[in-house]
Amino acid sequence: MTNNGFSNDLLSDKTVVITGAGRGIGLAITKAMKQCGAKVIAHSGRSGTAGALADITDSVFEADMTDANSVESFVKFVQAETSSIDVLINNAGTMLGRFPADELTSDQYQKLVDLNQTSVVKITSALIPSLRKSQNASIINTVSISATTGGSPGSSIYSATKAFVSTYTKALARELAPDNIRANAISPGTITTDFHMRYSSEEKLEATRLSIPLQRLGLPEDCAPAYVFLSSEKLSGYITGQVLEINGGQLIA
Repeated sequence: MTNNGFSNDLLSDKTVVITGAGRGIGLAITKAMKQCGAKVIAHSGRSGTAGALADITDSVFEADMTDANSVESFVKFVQAETSSIDVLINNAGTMLGRFPADELTSDQYQKLVDLNQTSVVKITSALIPSLRKSQNASIINTVSISATTGGSPGSSIYSATKAFVSTYTKALARELAPDNIRANAISPGTITTDFHMRYSSEEKLEATRLSIPLQRLGLPEDCAPAYVFLSSEKLSGYITGQVLEINGGQLIA
Protein backbone atom coordinates (compact mmCIF):
# COMPACT_ATOMS: atom_id res chain seq x y z
CA MET A 1 0.00 0.00 0.00
CA THR A 2 1.08 3.60 -0.60
CA ASN A 3 0.93 6.33 2.00
CA ASN A 4 -2.33 7.56 0.48
CA GLY A 5 -4.01 4.22 1.11
CA PHE A 6 -4.04 2.98 -2.50
CA SER A 7 -2.29 -0.13 -3.74
CA ASN A 8 1.05 0.56 -5.40
CA ASP A 9 -0.03 -1.46 -8.43
CA LEU A 10 -3.53 0.04 -8.78
CA LEU A 11 -2.53 1.97 -11.91
CA SER A 12 0.42 -0.15 -13.00
CA ASP A 13 -1.08 -0.71 -16.44
CA LYS A 14 -1.96 2.95 -17.00
CA THR A 15 -0.32 5.71 -19.02
CA VAL A 16 -1.26 9.06 -17.51
CA VAL A 17 -0.82 12.45 -19.15
CA ILE A 18 -1.09 15.44 -16.81
CA THR A 19 -0.75 19.18 -17.37
CA GLY A 20 0.18 21.65 -14.66
CA ALA A 21 2.18 19.03 -12.79
CA GLY A 22 4.96 21.26 -11.48
CA ARG A 23 3.48 22.39 -8.18
CA GLY A 24 0.47 22.45 -5.90
CA ILE A 25 -2.37 20.07 -6.69
CA GLY A 26 -0.70 18.96 -9.93
CA LEU A 27 2.46 17.89 -8.14
CA ALA A 28 0.47 15.98 -5.52
CA ILE A 29 -1.48 14.22 -8.30
CA THR A 30 1.73 13.29 -10.11
CA LYS A 31 3.27 11.80 -6.98
CA ALA A 32 0.10 9.80 -6.27
CA MET A 33 -0.03 8.44 -9.82
CA LYS A 34 3.57 7.28 -9.65
CA GLN A 35 3.02 5.74 -6.22
CA CYS A 36 0.17 3.74 -7.74
CA GLY A 37 2.44 2.44 -10.50
CA ALA A 38 1.37 4.56 -13.48
CA LYS A 39 3.58 5.73 -16.31
CA VAL A 40 3.36 9.53 -16.12
CA ILE A 41 3.93 11.98 -18.95
CA ALA A 42 3.85 15.44 -17.40
CA HIS A 43 3.63 19.07 -18.42
CA SER A 44 5.32 21.68 -16.26
CA GLY A 45 4.19 25.23 -16.78
CA ARG A 46 6.58 27.19 -14.64
CA SER A 47 10.15 27.76 -15.77
CA GLY A 48 12.55 25.64 -13.74
CA THR A 49 9.99 23.19 -12.34
CA ALA A 50 10.64 20.50 -14.94
CA GLY A 51 13.85 19.46 -13.19
CA ALA A 52 12.04 18.65 -9.98
CA LEU A 53 9.59 16.48 -11.90
CA ALA A 54 12.28 14.48 -13.65
CA ASP A 55 12.70 12.12 -10.71
CA ILE A 56 8.97 11.37 -10.32
CA THR A 57 7.81 11.19 -13.94
CA ASP A 58 8.72 9.15 -16.99
CA SER A 59 8.99 12.26 -19.16
CA VAL A 60 8.29 15.96 -18.72
CA PHE A 61 7.66 18.89 -21.06
CA GLU A 62 7.95 22.53 -19.97
CA ALA A 63 5.69 24.99 -21.76
CA ASP A 64 3.50 28.07 -21.38
CA MET A 65 -0.07 26.96 -22.10
CA THR A 66 -1.17 30.51 -22.91
CA ASP A 67 0.81 30.10 -26.14
CA ALA A 68 -0.92 28.14 -28.92
CA ASN A 69 2.39 26.93 -30.36
CA SER A 70 3.41 25.53 -26.97
CA VAL A 71 0.12 23.64 -26.69
CA GLU A 72 0.69 22.07 -30.09
CA SER A 73 4.29 21.22 -29.17
CA PHE A 74 3.13 19.50 -25.98
CA VAL A 75 0.62 17.41 -27.93
CA LYS A 76 3.34 16.33 -30.36
CA PHE A 77 5.61 15.51 -27.41
CA VAL A 78 2.95 13.26 -25.88
CA GLN A 79 2.22 11.56 -29.19
CA ALA A 80 5.92 10.83 -29.62
CA GLU A 81 6.07 9.31 -26.12
CA THR A 82 3.04 7.03 -26.42
CA SER A 83 0.39 5.94 -28.93
CA SER A 84 -2.16 5.03 -26.27
CA ILE A 85 -3.34 7.10 -23.29
CA ASP A 86 -5.38 5.71 -20.42
CA VAL A 87 -5.82 8.87 -18.37
CA LEU A 88 -5.71 12.52 -19.44
CA ILE A 89 -5.66 15.05 -16.60
CA ASN A 90 -6.11 18.67 -17.67
CA ASN A 91 -4.89 20.45 -14.56
CA ALA A 92 -2.98 23.47 -15.91
CA GLY A 93 -4.62 26.78 -15.11
CA THR A 94 -4.51 29.79 -12.83
CA MET A 95 -6.07 33.19 -12.23
CA LEU A 96 -3.11 35.30 -13.44
CA GLY A 97 -4.29 38.12 -11.16
CA ARG A 98 -7.42 39.71 -9.73
CA PHE A 99 -9.00 41.86 -12.43
CA PRO A 100 -12.02 44.04 -11.55
CA ALA A 101 -14.77 43.49 -14.11
CA ASP A 102 -14.75 47.14 -15.19
CA GLU A 103 -10.96 47.25 -15.59
CA LEU A 104 -10.33 43.94 -17.38
CA THR A 105 -8.24 44.41 -20.52
CA SER A 106 -8.59 42.41 -23.72
CA ASP A 107 -5.12 40.97 -23.19
CA GLN A 108 -5.91 39.80 -19.65
CA TYR A 109 -9.17 38.27 -20.83
CA GLN A 110 -7.53 36.44 -23.72
CA LYS A 111 -4.69 35.01 -21.64
CA LEU A 112 -7.14 33.63 -19.07
CA VAL A 113 -9.30 32.05 -21.75
CA ASP A 114 -6.29 30.65 -23.64
CA LEU A 115 -4.82 29.03 -20.52
CA ASN A 116 -7.87 27.80 -18.62
CA GLN A 117 -10.21 27.03 -21.47
CA THR A 118 -8.72 26.86 -24.96
CA SER A 119 -5.69 24.75 -24.00
CA VAL A 120 -7.99 22.17 -22.37
CA VAL A 121 -10.08 21.91 -25.53
CA LYS A 122 -7.10 21.72 -27.87
CA ILE A 123 -5.21 19.12 -25.83
CA THR A 124 -8.28 16.97 -25.28
CA SER A 125 -9.37 17.13 -28.92
CA ALA A 126 -5.91 16.21 -30.18
CA LEU A 127 -5.46 13.31 -27.75
CA ILE A 128 -8.90 11.68 -28.08
CA PRO A 129 -7.58 9.28 -30.77
CA SER A 130 -4.93 8.09 -28.29
CA LEU A 131 -7.56 7.73 -25.55
CA ARG A 132 -9.71 5.62 -27.88
CA LYS A 133 -6.89 3.07 -28.03
CA SER A 134 -7.28 2.39 -24.31
CA GLN A 135 -9.72 -0.22 -23.06
CA ASN A 136 -11.03 2.06 -20.29
CA ALA A 137 -9.90 5.64 -20.73
CA SER A 138 -10.58 8.51 -18.35
CA ILE A 139 -10.47 12.28 -18.80
CA ILE A 140 -10.24 14.31 -15.59
CA ASN A 141 -10.47 18.10 -15.74
CA THR A 142 -9.61 20.36 -12.83
CA VAL A 143 -12.20 23.07 -12.33
CA SER A 144 -12.89 25.12 -9.19
CA ILE A 145 -15.47 25.86 -6.54
CA SER A 146 -15.71 29.29 -8.19
CA ALA A 147 -17.26 27.65 -11.26
CA THR A 148 -20.36 27.23 -9.09
CA THR A 149 -20.14 30.20 -6.74
CA GLY A 150 -18.75 32.80 -9.16
CA GLY A 151 -15.67 33.27 -7.03
CA SER A 152 -14.65 36.41 -5.19
CA PRO A 153 -14.11 39.94 -6.57
CA GLY A 154 -11.62 40.13 -9.42
CA SER A 155 -12.04 36.51 -10.52
CA SER A 156 -15.03 36.73 -12.85
CA ILE A 157 -13.31 35.47 -16.00
CA TYR A 158 -11.30 32.84 -14.14
CA SER A 159 -14.56 31.55 -12.64
CA ALA A 160 -16.27 31.63 -16.03
CA THR A 161 -13.50 29.64 -17.72
CA LYS A 162 -13.75 26.98 -15.02
CA ALA A 163 -17.52 26.84 -15.51
CA PHE A 164 -16.92 26.35 -19.23
CA VAL A 165 -14.62 23.39 -18.54
CA SER A 166 -17.19 21.93 -16.15
CA THR A 167 -19.88 21.96 -18.85
CA TYR A 168 -17.39 20.80 -21.50
CA THR A 169 -16.61 17.81 -19.28
CA LYS A 170 -20.26 16.79 -19.12
CA ALA A 171 -20.59 17.13 -22.88
CA LEU A 172 -17.50 14.97 -23.40
CA ALA A 173 -18.97 12.33 -21.09
CA ARG A 174 -22.03 11.97 -23.32
CA GLU A 175 -20.15 12.13 -26.60
CA LEU A 176 -17.32 9.76 -25.70
CA ALA A 177 -19.29 7.15 -23.75
CA PRO A 178 -19.63 4.90 -26.83
CA ASP A 179 -15.81 4.78 -26.93
CA ASN A 180 -15.74 3.74 -23.25
CA ILE A 181 -14.04 7.02 -22.36
CA ARG A 182 -15.24 8.48 -19.09
CA ALA A 183 -15.02 12.22 -18.45
CA ASN A 184 -15.26 13.82 -15.01
CA ALA A 185 -14.12 16.99 -13.29
CA ILE A 186 -12.67 17.64 -9.87
CA SER A 187 -13.54 20.93 -8.24
CA PRO A 188 -11.17 21.94 -5.44
CA GLY A 189 -12.27 24.47 -2.85
CA THR A 190 -9.77 26.67 -1.04
CA ILE A 191 -6.52 24.69 -1.11
CA THR A 192 -3.31 25.97 0.47
CA THR A 193 -1.09 26.31 -2.57
CA ASP A 194 0.94 29.10 -4.17
CA PHE A 195 -2.27 30.08 -5.97
CA HIS A 196 -3.87 31.46 -2.82
CA MET A 197 -0.60 32.78 -1.48
CA ARG A 198 -0.49 35.00 -4.58
CA TYR A 199 -4.13 35.95 -4.97
CA SER A 200 -5.66 35.90 -1.47
CA SER A 201 -4.76 37.82 1.68
CA GLU A 202 -4.22 36.10 5.03
CA GLU A 203 -7.36 37.80 6.32
CA LYS A 204 -9.43 36.48 3.43
CA LEU A 205 -8.10 32.95 3.88
CA GLU A 206 -8.84 33.00 7.60
CA ALA A 207 -12.39 34.19 6.97
CA THR A 208 -12.80 31.37 4.47
CA ARG A 209 -11.43 28.83 6.92
CA LEU A 210 -13.97 29.86 9.53
CA SER A 211 -16.78 29.35 6.99
CA ILE A 212 -15.75 25.76 6.22
CA PRO A 213 -17.53 23.08 8.28
CA LEU A 214 -14.31 21.09 8.71
CA GLN A 215 -12.65 24.30 9.97
CA ARG A 216 -9.52 24.04 7.87
CA LEU A 217 -8.26 24.88 4.42
CA GLY A 218 -7.52 21.99 2.10
CA LEU A 219 -4.15 20.54 1.14
CA PRO A 220 -3.06 19.32 -2.29
CA GLU A 221 -2.85 15.84 -0.74
CA ASP A 222 -6.58 16.08 0.05
CA CYS A 223 -7.29 16.31 -3.69
CA ALA A 224 -4.87 13.77 -5.18
CA PRO A 225 -6.72 10.57 -4.11
CA ALA A 226 -9.82 11.69 -6.05
CA TYR A 227 -7.79 11.76 -9.25
CA VAL A 228 -6.53 8.24 -8.54
CA PHE A 229 -10.11 7.14 -7.89
CA LEU A 230 -11.38 8.53 -11.20
CA SER A 231 -8.37 7.11 -13.07
CA SER A 232 -9.20 3.52 -12.11
CA GLU A 233 -12.09 1.74 -13.78
CA LYS A 234 -11.96 -0.74 -10.90
CA LEU A 235 -12.96 2.04 -8.53
CA SER A 236 -15.03 4.36 -10.73
CA GLY A 237 -15.92 2.50 -13.91
CA TYR A 238 -19.58 3.53 -13.71
CA ILE A 239 -18.93 7.20 -12.99
CA THR A 240 -18.90 9.73 -15.82
CA GLY A 241 -20.11 13.28 -16.40
CA GLN A 242 -19.70 14.22 -12.75
CA VAL A 243 -18.09 17.13 -10.92
CA LEU A 244 -16.55 16.00 -7.64
CA GLU A 245 -16.37 18.78 -5.07
CA ILE A 246 -13.45 18.70 -2.61
CA ASN A 247 -13.86 21.58 -0.20
CA GLY A 248 -14.37 20.43 3.39
CA GLY A 249 -18.05 21.31 3.18
CA GLN A 250 -17.44 24.89 2.00
CA LEU A 251 -20.05 24.27 -0.70
CA ILE A 252 -22.93 22.09 0.42
CA ALA A 253 -25.71 22.07 -2.15
